[in-house]
Formats: sequence, structure tokens, C-alpha cells
Amino acid sequence: MSTLALLGGTPVRTEKFPGYRVMGQEEKDATARVIDSGVLSGFIAGWHENFWGGPEVRALEEEWAAHFRVKHAIAVNSATSGLMAAVGAVGVEPGDEVIVPPYTMSATAVAPLVWNAVPVFADLEPRGFCLDPVSVEARITPRTRAILAVDIFGHPYDAEALNALARKYGLAVIEDCAQAPGASYQGRFAGTLGNLGIFSLNFHKHIHCGEGGVVVTDDDDLALRVRMIRNHAESSLDNSGITDLRNMVGFNFRMTELEAAVARCQLRKLDHVLPERQENCAYLNARLGEIPAISPTWVREGATHSYYFHALTFDEGVAGVSRNRFIDAVRAELPVTELREKEGVNLRAGYVKPVYLLPMFQERQAYGSRHCPFVAPWHEGNVSYAPGICPVCERLQSSEIFVHELMRPPFRREDLDDVVRAFEKVWEHRKDLA
Repeated sequence: MSTLALLGGTPVRTEKFPGYRVMGQEEKDATARVIDSGVLSGFIAGWHENFWGGPEVRALEEEWAAHFRVKHAIAVNSATSGLMAAVGAVGVEPGDEVIVPPYTMSATAVAPLVWNAVPVFADLEPRGFCLDPVSVEARITPRTRAILAVDIFGHPYDAEALNALARKYGLAVIEDCAQAPGASYQGRFAGTLGNLGIFSLNFHKHIHCGEGGVVVTDDDDLALRVRMIRNHAESSLDNSGITDLRNMVGFNFRMTELEAAVARCQLRKLDHVLPERQENCAYLNARLGEIPAISPTWVREGATHSYYFHALTFDEGVAGVSRNRFIDAVRAELPVTELREKEGVNLRAGYVKPVYLLPMFQERQAYGSRHCPFVAPWHEGNVSYAPGICPVCERLQSSEIFVHELMRPPFRREDLDDVVRAFEKVWEHRKDLA
């Protein structure tokens, strides 16, 4: 192959990769139907049949619950809102601690702060990248109230082990399933493995309505509490039958009729777009796994992966070159993707900085200037956010893991082969990068 593009050679490919387009005539017809109705949001913030939302929202909730085989589905305006509502619904209080992963979108770790609870970071599994049950148990204290597990990259968390810990210590399990719709573990859908699960309908997700989320649970009481928090709980408590007033301060986490109508169409497409991702990643796992320094995606026994990202690991010792330098060289061989041109090539070394290294946690300052809730009379713990508390996560981020999205439908085999060729070219010329 020719000289590396990073060093002035010709790239493997210059034509843009095809964009991920899941919107069609169905969504146009659905939004037109809502606009013609004249009602873009059916919610009323008072005790009324529309306290639960309009017809599109309620239809989405029924269809979502049926699809994922769960008793309750509650539509919200984002997965971030869903996480906040779920943490409140399980009764997390000021001074409590919630165990969270360090490798996630920041909203997951911030959700406990909304209720003046303190996030505690546990380390990751070195292959699965989800919370490590051994590390979780080591972080449990008398103040721990819940575990917030993330199905990172589309890989379900170790529900067997973490749920057993939750039963042992009397904790709630909240599952952040934003990246894993359609994945499964031991015959159950991801998102339904804990006490509550949260799905995302953000623009970058498998299926989306721009912004939006869905909270699911089989627990009647938790479902009611999420619905109350979603829609100004305090205004309707007199009629709700709720006597436990903890966290019954409500927000406006309501989904519009337009979003719900689009989400209903999108839900019907999940079973179509997901197998294509899985097939594409299986092909890339096989081909890229032939490169000695690359380990393909590991999936725990009994699980299926939904591949929000395709995450692999790189061995710098085998390669003789740093992961960052290697991935920079691969990026130089490949083009941007339609619809996301400004983001650059959808391949990166690492994922996100461990969340505890963000300024909020390093300075222990969330609300006001008095370091609330990290330093407060109701919190008796001494939680560390020092570098090094999650060594597996830090090692993955600094030198091992890389993730990409160069496998989403409608990527064809020839597109995937260009990705493989870029990696193979850089591998062949890796000594030139030293």
C-alpha cells in the first residue's frame, strides 16, 4: 500500500460515508397528523386525564411497554430527565450515596446531585466496560441507596452479579439503557434488568425523535412516582394517593405530541436497523481482529450487543506505536460521514474523560459556593474523586480503547471494507509512525 495519508500519502477513501437516516414518510405523516390536530402537547399540570399526557404520548407508552415486555413505560423529554426522575422515584435523599460508572455521559453521574445525593464512582470491567461488581461492592457503605448501571456502548451490564449485590444490601438498581435499545441479557431486554430503566431518543441514538426518553419499570409505585416527578408533582399530590412525600417536587419533563408521534414510528424500525448494526460489527470484529494489536468486542455470555458504538481495544506493546498515533493515522485515511461532517471522522481514541475528573467533582462544587452537596451537614462520607480511583477506566481511556460509528446502516460491505483497509494500511506502515 502507498504512504500513509498522515505523512502525505493518498487516503484509502475520500468519498463521504453514507449518513444514518431513519426518518421517512411515516414520520412526515405522523407529524402532519399532530399539526392538523392543533394540539402539540396534551399535558395539563393538574389532576385531570391529561395529567398523563396527550393521545400520542399515551400511545407511545403503551407500544413501548408492549415491545419491551414491561408493565410501565413513561415518556419524558430526554433520557437525562428520565435519570433524574428515576433517582428521585427510588427515594434517594440528601446525604445518600449512589454508585455510578466513570465512563458514561455526564448526565448519568449528575442525576444523584439533583436530589443532593453524592455520586460514588466504581471501576469498570476491563473487557465489558460496564460497572465491575467487585469494585461496586467495595464502594458500598451504610449511606449507599442505589446503583446506577450503564449499558455502555450497547453492552448490557452484569445484571446477575449487580442485582445480587442490590438484594444483599437493599439497594435499588437504575439502568441507563440510552445506548442499548434492543440488546438483551439472559432473555430479557436491556433496560428491563433493574428496578427502573431509561432509554434515550436523542438524535444520535439508534432510533430518535430529536430529543426524548422513556423510563420503564414493572413496579406500580415507582411508575407513579416517575409520572408525578415528570409533571409538577406538587400540584397533584392531593389526588394521587401518595402519602410518602419524599422527592415529590415536580419538574416539567414532559414529551410533546410531535415527539411522541415520531417516536412511535421510530420504535417500529428498531427491529430493522438493529440487526444491520450487529451484522456490520460482527464483520468488523472478524476482520479487525486479525490485526495482532486489536482485540474485538467482547460480549458477556447470555447477552446480545446493540452497538451504539463499536468499541475495541488496542495493545501498544504489540503494535510498537501508541494507540493515539495509530488512530490518528487511520482517521487520516478515511472521510467524514454525511449529516455529521463537522464532527470529523467518526473514529476516536478513547471515549470520554472519566467523569470524576471533571471540574465539578475535582472542585466538589455543584450548588452555590459552599460545595453542596459534597460538603454538607447531611453527608457524613468522605468520597474520593482523586485521579487513580478507577485504574481500569483510566487505563482504557489513556491507551487502550477506541470507538467508532463506521458501521451504522446504510453502511454496505464495500464501506466496511474501506474501514478495514485503512486499519490494515496503517498496521503495515506502523513503523513509519514511530
